[in-house]
Amino acid sequence: MHASTATAGASARTGQEVAKPLPAISDFNRPFWEGTRLGEFRLQRCKHCGKVWAPNGPVCPHCFSDDYRWEKMKGTGRIATWVVFHKLYHPSFAGDLPYNVAFVELDEGPRVIANIVGVPNESLRIGMPVKAVFEKIDDEITMPRFEPAGR
Repeated sequence: MHASTATAGASARTGQEVAKPLPAISDFNRPFWEGTRLGEFRLQRCKHCGKVWAPNGPVCPHCFSDDYRWEKMKGTGRIATWVVFHKLYHPSFAGDLPYNVAFVELDEGPRVIANIVGVPNESLRIGMPVKAVFEKIDDEITMPRFEPAGR
């Protein structure tokens, strides 16, 4: 787990603030997180076959080449599917209920998992155009989210 934490909801048992879990930044995924801090959605592109993939990995999942580069994506796509959580699974998300988790199919092809913000959960639709927005959590982590395009 990452050393920094984000404050969230209070624990039902203790009433104390509970930190949301945050991603661990490593040398391997640092280009992605550096991009989000700059308001960029970066993914890996294979130098051999030209395909883009997510989540990041040490080799291209299409041709298994380990020759890739990180590229800024458009940060736009469409909702492929989503779920709305009404049950509390971690005390730090108590204040977020109900919240959504969506698969967004990026215009470049890969699907990524993120929250859709700026729209009621009841308005989410498969195929809804969305664009990336970035929420600064702390000095190191900026979380990518998506909102309806055209805003």
